[in-house]
Amino acid sequence: MELGNISQPEYGPGPEALGSSTPGLVGMVHGFLRLVQPNALPVVLCCFSFFLSQLLLYELGFLVCMAIGLLFIVLVPLVGCCFCCCRC
Repeated sequence: MELGNISQPEYGPGPEALGSSTPGLVGMVHGFLRLVQPNALPVVLCCFSFFLSQLLLYELGFLVCMAIGLLFIVLVPLVGCCFCCCRC
């Protein structure tokens, strides 16, 4: 197994399932992950606040998805309860 340059790794698009029985699902998952997290992982460690801001930028897509998910978890039962209780 060739390791290459460990201090400056080069990441590819990720593992592709060529012989998969569900290529549409694999493509959809990879497309979602590329949409949510297009930035590379920050490796600058010069100061903690700069690294933290870069890390938050790196995780921004996942944080937005989590916020939308939590909003739906709270709002869907609340709206359902309002529709059930206020059927005038």
